[in-house]
Amino acid sequence: MSRNLTSIHQAEPLSKLRKLFEDDSLHHIPVVSGESLVGIVSSNDLMRVSFGEFGKQDGQTLDAILDHTFKLTDVMTKNPTTIGPQGTIRDAARILAASKFHCLPVVDGDKLVGLVTSTDLMSFLADL
Repeated sequence: MSRNLTSIHQAEPLSKLRKLFEDDSLHHIPVVSGESLVGIVSSNDLMRVSFGEFGKQDGQTLDAILDHTFKLTDVMTKNPTTIGPQGTIRDAARILAASKFHCLPVVDGDKLVGLVTSTDLMSFLADL
């Protein structure tokens, strides 16, 4: 589980989200309100709205179009499937294997405390 997380507040513009994905080479970013998880966005979610007719723009123009056209809450997956900190590796693997997503937020109550990704699970297995 990754504990040192990059997250974004639900009121932030999509341009900030795009910059986080670009600068930090991330694939999933939790969306929070305070410390509470309210959603999650994958880099694929952002690509769905930023390419197509907008895809040939420079970064600054693309950011302006995205910020004018969409809110972060329009792009994020609301109420994502989560796991508690007492969940096992097997629990996380079963949830991810049965789903169409590759990131599982870890929450204690509604507070975001970590993320488990399919890559984390493969790395764990490779080290056994």
